[in-house]
Amino acid sequence: MTQKPRQTGFHESFDRQDEIKGSSDRAFGVTVGGILVAIAGYRLFHDPALDVVNSILLAVGGPLILLGLAWPRLLAPLNRAWIRLGLLLSRVANPVFMALIFYLTIFPIGVVIRLAGKDPLKRRWAPKAETYWIERSPPGPRPETMTQQF
Repeated sequence: MTQKPRQTGFHESFDRQDEIKGSSDRAFGVTVGGILVAIAGYRLFHDPALDVVNSILLAVGGPLILLGLAWPRLLAPLNRAWIRLGLLLSRVANPVFMALIFYLTIFPIGVVIRLAGKDPLKRRWAPKAETYWIERSPPGPRPETMTQQF
């Protein structure tokens, strides 16, 4: 049974739940395990001493690769947890990053433009203006050519 979208006053329904399709359990094990082993290899290349961090990376990464290749079904709970963690992080990080982009770039540019006295959208109130229509020079296409716009 399909659920009828709720009317929100918008042209688009924002209450839908899209199904998230994660990677296969095999791909999860081989990819995450490979990344952990690669990090450990990089660290060992630059400092040949085997420390606690490298031991943990190898102890987790190696079995992940082996399980991913031999018994990927055993990694299903880890794969689902990994996907849920990613979704949670995206719900937190996306609004934060979008706010940072807005307040560090768009907002200051708007303030500078307004302080400079610019009005690129021509939104200022002009009480003596007869119209706010902007004449095109040269004028656009003839009205007769606009009969089938869609």
